[in-house]
Amino acid sequence: MRIWLALAAAIFAFQAAPALAERDPNSGAPLRPSKKHETPSPITDRFYVRGIYYAPHVGTQMHIDPHNAPAGVTGTSFNAERDLGLSSRLHQGRMELMFRLRQRNKLRVDFLEVDRSATHLLAQPIDFGDVHFPVNSRVSSSLDWRIFGLTYTYSLYRSDRLEIGTGIGIHLLQAEARAQETASLRQDVSGAGAFPTIPLDFAWRISTRWAVTARAQYLHAALHNFDGWLADVHEDVQYRWKPNFAVGVGYSSIRAKLDLNTGRFPGGFSLSLEGPEAFFRISF
Repeated sequence: MRIWLALAAAIFAFQAAPALAERDPNSGAPLRPSKKHETPSPITDRFYVRGIYYAPHVGTQMHIDPHNAPAGVTGTSFNAERDLGLSSRLHQGRMELMFRLRQRNKLRVDFLEVDRSATHLLAQPIDFGDVHFPVNSRVSSSLDWRIFGLTYTYSLYRSDRLEIGTGIGIHLLQAEARAQETASLRQDVSGAGAFPTIPLDFAWRISTRWAVTARAQYLHAALHNFDGWLADVHEDVQYRWKPNFAVGVGYSSIRAKLDLNTGRFPGGFSLSLEGPEAFFRISF
């Protein structure tokens, strides 16, 4: 019996000790709980803006069908870099923002714009929409892309060193294409599509200054006027130079394929951008 009483007294003293420690020794008033120290990292940042220098290799395959064409009649399938002379290597900037809503909820916003133009002597005839460009035509062309992404993730696991989350995202793609030889031989088309995606986010704080982040998104969508898929993969290494400033290098890959059946863009395209990036990151 004495053993049980001694054990009960020990348990009571153990549970009461933290409460006594959290009171002022003079007045006995409860003390404010001390704020837990958080190491600045991608896991603890409430907001960041990332300025990026991106140098991807670009590949574009597309076909522009004639308007109101009968079934089975399509435009020429061509490679925009090889057949139209568009640059296959880009050097440009892009931007990314993140807002953390409470501890486990994040909203990421990113935008990419790819504009290219060239004048090229055709090595093969191309049916571009309603216009036929014969071989040896000197064609001036342009191809503009806009990709806007909005991604929400919830952290399934979060600690001071590791964070893993998933959620839902949406990517908006817009394409504008133009080909012209003379004032009478000209064709302009444009189209847009929206992709829901399923993301997976990962962040690992290696030390007080070094961290690794990675993410991947993919989904296939088919609606009444378009059918396509999108995959977005990114990984990077960051060095926290100051508590609110980091620099890093990474690699990003964006692949998309979209078949449209609209009045302004009857046809389809596939796009790939893959390459290294360097960035600075301001966070709070």
